[in-house]
Amino acid sequence: MMKPQYWFRWVSIQGAPRAVLRRKARRGDVFAQLMGGPQGIADPYSLIERMRPRGPLVRNSLSWATCDYELTRAILRDSRFGVRSHERVNVPKVLKKVASRLTPPANPVDPPAMLAMNPPEHTMMRRPVTSAFTPKAVGRLRDRVETVTEELLAAMPSGGSVDMVEAFASRVPLAIIFEILGFPDRDQEMFRAWGVEMTPLLDIGISWRSFSRAMDAAQKLNDYLDRHIEHLHREPGEDVLSNLIKGGELDDHSIKANASLIIGAGFETTANLISNATAQLLSHPEQLDRLRAEPELWPNAIEEALRIDPSVQTTARTAQDDLELAGFQLNKGDLIVLSLAGANRDPAIFTDPNRFDVARSNAKDHLAFSSGIHVCFGANLARMEAGYALRALFDRFPDMQLAAPPERRPLYTFRGYARMPVQLGRRAHTAV
Repeated sequence: MMKPQYWFRWVSIQGAPRAVLRRKARRGDVFAQLMGGPQGIADPYSLIERMRPRGPLVRNSLSWATCDYELTRAILRDSRFGVRSHERVNVPKVLKKVASRLTPPANPVDPPAMLAMNPPEHTMMRRPVTSAFTPKAVGRLRDRVETVTEELLAAMPSGGSVDMVEAFASRVPLAIIFEILGFPDRDQEMFRAWGVEMTPLLDIGISWRSFSRAMDAAQKLNDYLDRHIEHLHREPGEDVLSNLIKGGELDDHSIKANASLIIGAGFETTANLISNATAQLLSHPEQLDRLRAEPELWPNAIEEALRIDPSVQTTARTAQDDLELAGFQLNKGDLIVLSLAGANRDPAIFTDPNRFDVARSNAKDHLAFSSGIHVCFGANLARMEAGYALRALFDRFPDMQLAAPPERRPLYTFRGYARMPVQLGRRAHTAV
């Protein structure tokens, strides 16, 4: 049961912006509709294109916002901006005071998770984690990706139907994250359920019900990690968590916070990438035909899938001091919402940006993995997993089709599918 006092934390972090966004959306505010309405989930790109003509930097009801590629990239790399703060919304001081006294379970969006930290703390948190995601480390995981992929494909019924999200897209990255973190495979389903419940924490203005479920899942994950870390203190292995413990740079609470981030970043984002890319390829059979004719284009196809429908649609930065930006004066503490999805479809950078083109020459210039010091440390792993898994999937089931319209998850920041029913068709015995 969720502790009632977390209601104050929800009001401070989520409830206040939720109320503002819903009110503004009803009045026709495009930004509010994008961030807090059903259209922002179903079709964010039409709303982004309504915002774009207003200029590279736009003031809105809660913050500043941009969908301009060059400005987004510059802000992500600019040391005058830091990661967003939960103090960004005007709420009564008494609520902030109560909320600040509540220590939430370690989770991906609160310090000491590196996503919520600025230098020098961010540097200290990131350094010992990224060693597990170097190109060399990712290369060592390829055999495991191939094994997991082939096992999942072998279990799919030839001529049958499956939910692509449940049967494949979510299972490949979860198995690899378990390999990296050293968790027993028997616990995968439990983690999958916790991941679904916790992901809404990355959205703005979620309901109290979603927030309470997320915090409850975070607490269960914390309890699990407490037991697992205690075991690793006695019997460390060669996995990431064991290496963090042996390194002694992070305390147990920091290890838990960043473990939850690794789970979210390494599992949810890659699951969304695989499902989003599957939807694009099934909706554009001429592009799939080109990949079959020119399989060397598969790496570029992954980049194009990341560009046109990124797993993470938006991020935010806070001005660390008073400054001028794009001809506007910003005050210290001002928040800028950065539309990565909008930047990825900026016509000044990408020709015919709404067209899915697996041979696009500059597809890799996308910002789907962010940029600067907070660039996704699992980007190489996500590319490798998705590249192998998707090619193997379409080689094994060349006649696969959607069996019904796929269902989006009710989230804006993390864009993916909750369900994707597919008719597999005949099984082809081909290898990647």
